[in-house]
Amino acid sequence: MDLKCIFSLAILVSQISLSSTQNVNVVIQGSTSIGETDDNFVCPTLDWWPTEKCNYNQCPWGKAGVLNLDLKKKGLINAIKAFNPLRIKVGGSLQDQVVYRVGGVKNCPNFMKNEDSLFGFSQGCLPMERWDEHNKFFNQTGVKVTFGLNALLERNRSQIEKGLWVGNWQSQNARDLMKYTISRGYKVDSYEFGNQLFGAGMGASVEAEQYGKDIVVLKNLVKELHPDPKTQPKVLGPGGYYDEKWFNSFLKVSGHDVVDGVTHHIYNLGPGDDPNMITKIQDPSYLNQVAQTYKGVLNFVNRFKSQSGAWVSESGGALQGGAKDLSPSFADGFWYLDQLGMASTYIHKVFCRQTLIGGNYALLNTTTSIPNPDYYGVLLWHRLMGSTILAVTQESIPNLLLYVHCSKKKPGISIIFLNLSKDSSFNVTLSNYENQSRNLRSTDVVKPNFEFRGSKDREEYHLAALAGNI
Repeated sequence: MDLKCIFSLAILVSQISLSSTQNVNVVIQGSTSIGETDDNFVCPTLDWWPTEKCNYNQCPWGKAGVLNLDLKKKGLINAIKAFNPLRIKVGGSLQDQVVYRVGGVKNCPNFMKNEDSLFGFSQGCLPMERWDEHNKFFNQTGVKVTFGLNALLERNRSQIEKGLWVGNWQSQNARDLMKYTISRGYKVDSYEFGNQLFGAGMGASVEAEQYGKDIVVLKNLVKELHPDPKTQPKVLGPGGYYDEKWFNSFLKVSGHDVVDGVTHHIYNLGPGDDPNMITKIQDPSYLNQVAQTYKGVLNFVNRFKSQSGAWVSESGGALQGGAKDLSPSFADGFWYLDQLGMASTYIHKVFCRQTLIGGNYALLNTTTSIPNPDYYGVLLWHRLMGSTILAVTQESIPNLLLYVHCSKKKPGISIIFLNLSKDSSFNVTLSNYENQSRNLRSTDVVKPNFEFRGSKDREEYHLAALAGNI
């Protein structure tokens, strides 16, 4: 690799003004890729929650759900267009309570609060007029759509085991939705089958073997309605927290060629009302704990040779709507950008952030559509970090996190630096693995405010908190 091109772009994130400086040698294996992400790796979500959804004595969703979001907001439209294109996943906890008003379905109820129903809400409905509005919006803004299907259709609650739903999935309503979608010329990139239908405390569960049988039905339906493999939507699942035993059981039943993407969820910061969450975000050892989950999913996918690899199909950091004061703040970016880097390092094809809008963890303010700090971080990632992932090592300095990809749509590489230290900056010297004695330039060091010097071929992007308030 030509060392003149080894470093072209940098995203630099630090917390505060720093006093001391440490020297760091960073070695990049620039000639060998460790894997690839999808070109549309970045993926925010749109959720179904109605205005009445509340947690921790607050109701942060407003009118940001799939059924009540104002799709004509200029701020929302422009925020999406800036990615050109952007993958959006439509789904969430209530997707397994949504029927589609098409075909034989005539009754189309709204979500209503009901403590006896899943997640405290009754069944809801997607009218095709609203589906038309969304697809017009998706087409206008250049969205690549991943849609979460209701995987509980026509199942019944078990009379024996609490929380378990039994019976075969009935595909007719999903078939009618897909046929309508095709007839209107709408494009859906992928369908995810159900949302968190396994594990304790998830509200509803389906046995792994039953889920495996049913996702085969979905795959056959997709192949029937989309006979051309080139335009055939992907089938994704199971969309919940990684459980090795459950995952093994369902894929043994479905087989290797049915699931195009193995999806799982990450909420490694815990409940949104945790007063110690800022400490978690600033602790590199805590952030690194979730690496075991990523590694486990990667190993699982490699064993089963899934065609499209692993996806994080939902991750908001903090559970149940996010953390009111922290999720929309600059500090959350340390968690988010680290997750993007870690997911790609463990060869995850897509990372879906909960949410684009709605809840405390939204990329956009729910009321105004003005971007929160994480929006700018992920926009830079999308524009600068290409799909090819490179290996990188540094001396054991835990407070400096970094991730390296080939640059997007231009020669060279892109590096993201995350400085979690409260009192240190870093002088970084870059070198190539093939010839470690040949540094990029002797003057390529990070100054205390994370500025670089000495290379006219380099671009730098600095993310810092407004007025120092992280």
